[in-house]
Amino acid sequence: MTLDELKRLDPKKIGSWPILPKFGVLLGLLLLLVFAAYWFDWQDQIAQIDNARAKEEQLRSTFLAKKKQAIDLPAYRKQLVDIESQFGALLKQLPGKSEMDALLTDINQAGLGRGLQFELFRPASQETARDFYAELPITIRVTGNYHDLGAFASDIGRLSRIVTLNDIALSAAKDGGLTLDATAKTFRYLDEAEIAAARKKPAPGARK
Repeated sequence: MTLDELKRLDPKKIGSWPILPKFGVLLGLLLLLVFAAYWFDWQDQIAQIDNARAKEEQLRSTFLAKKKQAIDLPAYRKQLVDIESQFGALLKQLPGKSEMDALLTDINQAGLGRGLQFELFRPASQETARDFYAELPITIRVTGNYHDLGAFASDIGRLSRIVTLNDIALSAAKDGGLTLDATAKTFRYLDEAEIAAARKKPAPGARK
């Protein structure tokens, strides 16, 4: 069909047009309707569908994570029991308030048992309170030979209660031996009354 024939077609008599122009007009109307439907309605629906799919994926991920937690819950509970048991065992290595004097005696005896001479054994005048325990530093100075000093440090590490040696310094003694200067830190757990009192105490710098 030529361009002149297309120009002679009467828009008011589409029914009398040849099949090819009719098909072209119908196809154009169809495309126009599809575009209008997409522009005014479908694109919002497509956006809603995409949002719903994203939410579904998020819910699925949350469900799988919670399902895994539920499956692992017995293992977590057993792990918690093991941690509490280990914590209880460690807590037993901290002496109570009434046992501190005996622990200080054990430290002193560990040195005397190795033939060391204590020149200084001075516990601090005040403990340092932590969350659930208190630490007491003891300034010590002992004199002896190298092997006895090493054995003394090893004996301290094998005490039934936790004691650490810090700030260790060795120097030559006048009699030809060695002098060990150190800070021995002992620890004890706070009883419930002490913990409650520590929590009530205002933090340093806090306004009253």
